[in-house]
Amino acid sequence: MTAPEPAPPTPLAGGTAGPAALRPLLDTVLDALAAGAVARGGPLPAGGPEAVTARVRATLGDPLPARGTGAGEALTTLVTLLAEGAADPADPACLAHLHCPPLAVAAAADLAASCLNPSLDSWDQAPAASALEALVTRALAAELYGTSSTGAPTTGTPGTGTPTADALITTGGTESNQLALLLARERHPRRPVRLVHGAAAHHSLPRAAWLLGLPEPLCLPTPAGLLDPAVLDRALAGVTGPVLVAATAGTTDAGLIDPLPEIAAVCARHGAELHVDAAYGGLLALSPRHRHLLDGLDRSHSVTVDLHKLGWQPAAAGLLAVPDGRLLAPLGQRADYLNAADDTEAGLPDLLGRSLRTTRRPDVLKTAVTLRALGRAGLAALVDRTCATAQRLATLLDAHPRFEVHAPPVLSTVLFRPVGMPDPEVAALRRGLLLDGRAVLGRATADGRLWLKATLLNPRTGPGDLDRLVTLLEGSTHR
Repeated sequence: MTAPEPAPPTPLAGGTAGPAALRPLLDTVLDALAAGAVARGGPLPAGGPEAVTARVRATLGDPLPARGTGAGEALTTLVTLLAEGAADPADPACLAHLHCPPLAVAAAADLAASCLNPSLDSWDQAPAASALEALVTRALAAELYGTSSTGAPTTGTPGTGTPTADALITTGGTESNQLALLLARERHPRRPVRLVHGAAAHHSLPRAAWLLGLPEPLCLPTPAGLLDPAVLDRALAGVTGPVLVAATAGTTDAGLIDPLPEIAAVCARHGAELHVDAAYGGLLALSPRHRHLLDGLDRSHSVTVDLHKLGWQPAAAGLLAVPDGRLLAPLGQRADYLNAADDTEAGLPDLLGRSLRTTRRPDVLKTAVTLRALGRAGLAALVDRTCATAQRLATLLDAHPRFEVHAPPVLSTVLFRPVGMPDPEVAALRRGLLLDGRAVLGRATADGRLWLKATLLNPRTGPGDLDRLVTLLEGSTHR
């Protein structure tokens, strides 16, 4: 029997030979990204789901071929296919969702993370990455809570010693909100925690209560889109046992911010704990112009923030921040092969309590690089510019006789609709723009009506882009 031929050596991304192996592949990828964007010719591919699926099926062929085509052909073909069929958040007309165009410097840093492939479940897999994560997360938590950050995250018993703010890296708001409820549950082991939230809260909050086996959440009506402190006050008067109130700083539908100081005062009066879902608006903390919108955030027990929204990071880049790192102690786990007691006693950092995940990539690197490259002032300028662009779009639409704006934007979301158009036609207008590949707009219901939603997260969108968008919308209302 003839022995099989040895497989040809396949280059790896790491090690001393990794950069040389990657360099020609990166050129291939960049060329394919450019070709795909040109072929797409707009914010998303035209034709709708059937056309896109047919193109993918025809190009891909057999997903698991008997023989490979080689790295160059595979990258060229499939990266071009992906780019041509992408909804590109860097296009000024792609503004439906809280889905940002990532900064080039952050994407470049993410490549390094992928090449080195550290896993933050034990120190010996990620020595520098674990130290970097500890320092960056603590600095960001201190920024959110308005405190100072020095040294390594604290450990010990909550309520003793000097509290130091800390944060965990998560995959985004859903995981952060789930962790917030989990920590609240563990703070009250003898009585179940009841979640209280407004109707405009993110769906991940009641889902987390369901996943964790908590009682049915109490959902309060928010006819104005905001959690009303007076309504909350009356509701808490009728709830017994431990309560976690979830407020929002940047609602998904309209970008609204709940009155955090008043809500915090109501929570304090009733002995309830407060979690703030600031996945959208949390990075306002970096802006001197907008920081005041987060007043009251420092009175919360936990805060959710996404840096893949107003932080311009490639997904995923989320945080769960707490005012005292010792509040994270319930997440601690022991696995002898990862954090043996004698290793920990000898000074090796214990990373298992930093996430519910085991294998975990160093998502902190892209954020650390961005913070160093732009600084607080640079990121604040992006936040301010993006919010100003939303104001400009709202002004344009409000001045146009064919459109009405729901309300002035608080963050970077603008709700608008054609004047007098029935809801089914508004929905059809949005789908028509999607299927034509000309614009990606979201949708939201407010005041009992359907509104088109523009979520502006592209800091490079300029006045000319907004004028073209309004002209496109004006023409579409005649169809």
